[in-house]
Amino acid sequence: MSYAQYLRELLRPLGVYDLEAPFSGGELDTEGAALDGAEGTLEEVGREVDLTSARDWGLENLARLFVRRPAAGTPEELGQALAALLRIGGDSFTPQAINDTISGCGIPAWVEETGVGTVQVRFPGTAGVPEGFERLKKIVEDILPAHLAIEYWFWYLTWAELEAKFSCWADIEALDLTWEQLETYVGDS
Repeated sequence: MSYAQYLRELLRPLGVYDLEAPFSGGELDTEGAALDGAEGTLEEVGREVDLTSARDWGLENLARLFVRRPAAGTPEELGQALAALLRIGGDSFTPQAINDTISGCGIPAWVEETGVGTVQVRFPGTAGVPEGFERLKKIVEDILPAHLAIEYWFWYLTWAELEAKFSCWADIEALDLTWEQLETYVGDS
């Protein structure tokens, strides 16, 4: 229901106004249109100021507050990455806290201690070097404590996985993949 209709229904029981007269009706239509426009603006603002529902300028304005923009491909991924970055606090140096916030780089990531002062960063679900890795690397290094040595681990197709996916070399050649495409191939078996 438009606000013009709402105003008419609100005033009708009073019986004082001729709601269909050109002057009264026109005034209600004008006021109703202004309220409809305000409602649309308020809905947009309400959506964009909430990180869980923002999809446009709200995300972009929040991303500008950070030194580096997360390498996220969709508004949903950007919202999740920004939420992870906002969780970083003064006590975010435990392995659990770091893994909670490392997705602030924009893609799923996992950090594991491999020795004293050394951690390994993995990107589960991403075969090979992630796209935009240099940007991701800078964000990860901003999140992790500066005193840690960081090793990056990348997943590539192993011979065992290759043998499980393909029955013979002809199946591989039929895909017409480059070597780089083959070693990161995670298509259907």
